[in-house]
Amino acid sequence: MIYHLIEYLKEIGVDIPGGGLFNYLSFRAIAATTIALMISIFAGKRIIRKIQKKQIGEEIRDLGLEGQMQKKGTPTMGGIIIFLAIVIPVLLFADLTNIYTILLLISTVWFFLIGFADDYIKVFKKNKEGMSAKAKLAAQSLLGLAIGLAVCFSDQIVIREQVNIEESTSVSATSDSTGTAQMVERHDVIKSTKTTIPFIKNHEFDYKWLSPFKGKAGWYCKWAIYVLMIIVVITACSNGVNLTDGMDGLATGTSAIVGVVLGIFAWLSGNILNAEYLNIMYIPGSGELAVFMAAFVGALVGFLWYNSFPAQVFMGDTGSLMLGGIIGVCAILIRKELLLPILCGIFFVESLSVMMQTLWFKYTRKKYGEGRRIFKMAPLHHHYQKEGIPALIKRPVKAIPEAKIVVRFWIIGIILAVVTIALLKVR
Repeated sequence: MIYHLIEYLKEIGVDIPGGGLFNYLSFRAIAATTIALMISIFAGKRIIRKIQKKQIGEEIRDLGLEGQMQKKGTPTMGGIIIFLAIVIPVLLFADLTNIYTILLLISTVWFFLIGFADDYIKVFKKNKEGMSAKAKLAAQSLLGLAIGLAVCFSDQIVIREQVNIEESTSVSATSDSTGTAQMVERHDVIKSTKTTIPFIKNHEFDYKWLSPFKGKAGWYCKWAIYVLMIIVVITACSNGVNLTDGMDGLATGTSAIVGVVLGIFAWLSGNILNAEYLNIMYIPGSGELAVFMAAFVGALVGFLWYNSFPAQVFMGDTGSLMLGGIIGVCAILIRKELLLPILCGIFFVESLSVMMQTLWFKYTRKKYGEGRRIFKMAPLHHHYQKEGIPALIKRPVKAIPEAKIVVRFWIIGIILAVVTIALLKVR
């Protein structure tokens, strides 16, 4: 709103001292981070007190983990803090006419409502299961479909692509020379199903390569494949962060690391000079997402003040589903979704551990009449927290303190973030 107010005052001839700073993406990103951080820390304290007064505490199932039952009654639904700390700075400093900002704001609100409804059912309806898995998946998929259709049909969501055209050079009829043709480079802004992937030429992958059809049928098929991929990515990210949110500060810190990288990618992809210099895809208008992700990171760092071990508040599904949704949608909009298995390696492995454990348990129960486990417990972070003899190692393993597990996961997350950025230049 401040950004648009400054622009309006300029149009009517009112000069605001320092107003020119709002033309710089860097200034607005720093301002968004600062305000988000302040809201998380200062407003967060009051919100936690209100949650405590309403006795909105976490219900803990006894899984035999060290220090687990001490967390019973810890205020939950702290995702409200993160939501406010993201949305308010974005409304103040981002360009609200930008299609990328609009889509990410809608996604934030949508996933916040899904998580809030889930936590509300758990806390106030005393139903530990919360919203049914099918209902959550349907709601997540619906948002993914909406984003996919927007990417497909919006004229504002385009990329700038180099096109080689053949240009003929004609000469006079009286000349002994003949006409020649030369290849001329031209850059066009086009609708495209291209995305970024390392290790191949120009780091670009086109979903049309997966289409078995050509012509008009191929056009429909490639966009159908792309939209389906968008739905899968968004739902996977949302649920991945949700599964990771099982230790104090784990999902918060890991999401902040991912947010920094996505903000850098948005910054580079939205600047034509940086994109050309680094030979990466230029996406007009996507630079505004850097402001959004700056607020995202600031909100999480501030929330970590209260969420770090021992946590004074949990984000709940209100926060975790929202964070994963934001990460997935942002990656889609800047065409970096195929880098997520590396960048979000922590979330990916956590989700994979749950799927492996579930499938193996069902298989062995059907075959042997008794379910067996690959890990001591899933998701993976609980595997390291529990003493026992894991099936894959066959020897006793001591439990690792929760705080140490979280910090080590953060370190792995930072390594994966650096690798992801470095892959942009690997040919």
